Amino acid sequence: MTEPKAEKSGAKKALGIVGAILVIVVIAGLKFGVASAIGNFFNKDETAAAKTGDCIAELPEVTGTEQEKVDGAKVVECTSTDAAYTVVGRVDGQTEAQVKADTTCTQFFKEGQEGYIFSSIEPGKTGYVLCLTKKV
Repeated sequence: MTEPKAEKSGAKKALGIVGAILVIVVIAGLKFGVASAIGNFFNKDETAAAKTGDCIAELPEVTGTEQEKVDGAKVVECTSTDAAYTVVGRVDGQTEAQVKADTTCTQFFKEGQEGYIFSSIEPGKTGYVLCLTKKV
């Protein structure tokens, strides 16, 4: 007589599959930077899709060539009472040095118009610049 083969139960098979998937996810996360992905998910750049004609909520007042780090900048409806700035131009693929040169937005500002520059650029990488004017 032959003994019947012991078969894995359905729960054990499912657990094995879930374990294999978890191992793949962990390896992929380590290789591609889970921390960065999680950080981007929780600290979503709410101005990343901003385009000419959009409006931005109030930002801290900065004068001259000062720069200030801003958290929580966001695009809002232009009819909203929160709308403080209008996007008059957008320039992608900019470095920090290009933004500091202070010429990125000059083509978008009219003569005598007070303009503001908002940029989102990670150190050592390129990003985008929004050219803003105060909403009237």
